[in-house]
Amino acid sequence: MKIPARGFTHGGKFHADDVFSTALLQILRPDIKITRGFTVPDNFDGIVYDVGGGMFDHHSEPRETRANGVPYAAFGLLWRVLGPGLVGEHQARLLDENFVQPLDLNDNTGEQNSLADAIGSFNPVWDSGDDPDACFWKAVPFAKAVLENEIAAANAVNRADAAVQRAYKNAKDGIVVLPGYMPWKNGLYKTDALFVVYPSQRGGYSAQCVTDYRTRRSKVPFPAAWAGKPEATLREISGLGLRFCHPSRFLVTADDKDQAVEACRWALRAEGRPVEGE
Repeated sequence: MKIPARGFTHGGKFHADDVFSTALLQILRPDIKITRGFTVPDNFDGIVYDVGGGMFDHHSEPRETRANGVPYAAFGLLWRVLGPGLVGEHQARLLDENFVQPLDLNDNTGEQNSLADAIGSFNPVWDSGDDPDACFWKAVPFAKAVLENEIAAANAVNRADAAVQRAYKNAKDGIVVLPGYMPWKNGLYKTDALFVVYPSQRGGYSAQCVTDYRTRRSKVPFPAAWAGKPEATLREISGLGLRFCHPSRFLVTADDKDQAVEACRWALRAEGRPVEGE
């Protein structure tokens, strides 16, 4: 879809819906000129959203609802059309589920959402006399920065997927060893991977449990005896070069790659699972 040079949305009090819609349009066409008002001008030549009853307005019946029951607001309607061109079909769907839908739900039902509240806080307070349009244009850059970060993160996942898949093909004992720190959860979703080992941004290596997508719990947690122990104690009881084990048992850090991999093998043994070569 080609973004026109002009846009129109409603005036007065604003919400995350129209603010993020505006931010999305600005990302795609930085020179777009957005006007706010209560009635769409006759013969307006541009994109109209969150007002006017067109394809990007969710206030007229029949209103569209996603298959999971979450109703569309203007941001969701725009993202459905424009999102895939920014991040690809798969990541656009995930961003819709995790980022756009909660904002659409807030706009349609009033369900609590901290980000929507943050956007709403830009509105003038009741007795300030501040211009709502001026406040709106303070909120949009904030939303744009958030949305740009979400888009950048989604595209980073896209770039990482090929490397994650290569590492997965070489995995042994369900332990995937990555060549660097990178987003890996998307690439290992619904696979039989059990652990991921990667260079830590704080030095050494990290080993992290892969979560079961159904239970949302670690498939194989690290031993309970390691959880939250001081480094000296952890090294002693494990017999490994470990620096840290998270109290929730989903993450350990180690001196080097071999020690991180061996920590995963220890976890497998503790769960009574087979380990290659033993």
